[in-house]
Amino acid sequence: MEFKRFVAALSVASALCAPVQAQELVFWGEGGGWDILVDPSLGNGCLIQAEFTNGVLVRIGFDRLEGMGYLTAFHENWGDIVEGEMYDISFDLDGQSYDGVAKGMYLDGVPGADILFDNSDFLWDIAARQTMTLYNDSGEVMVIDLTGTMVALEGAIDCQNEQG
Repeated sequence: MEFKRFVAALSVASALCAPVQAQELVFWGEGGGWDILVDPSLGNGCLIQAEFTNGVLVRIGFDRLEGMGYLTAFHENWGDIVEGEMYDISFDLDGQSYDGVAKGMYLDGVPGADILFDNSDFLWDIAARQTMTLYNDSGEVMVIDLTGTMVALEGAIDCQNEQG
């Protein structure tokens, strides 16, 4: 997979958005234990999605309208999240830490957080790692196994290239 294909998929704009407002996602394929989907509401941006045994639903994808990558996570027990409110968060990817900001949101009534990024290094760091832990001011929010994520993201790049 070429790095240029990823950069082309992200384009150049950067603005906040809510990548999970799609009415309907279109199934494209599977890879590494993740579903690969197309979101028509985001300019046919491709994404990977998996629901983990701890009940967390995670999406990692491309918003072609805003030129950003995103990671969203949802869980029924995250009831204190306020739609549109910004939250300081941090990630641990096999011992490497990242800081960021998440926007509170809901998917079919389930609370979640939307983290936008325009740095391709972050995407590939996720794909190359085994475990991601997300923290907020209160402590650990979720831990997920990233096994298969590289295969899934490579599939999402192929999906994105097919979208034109």
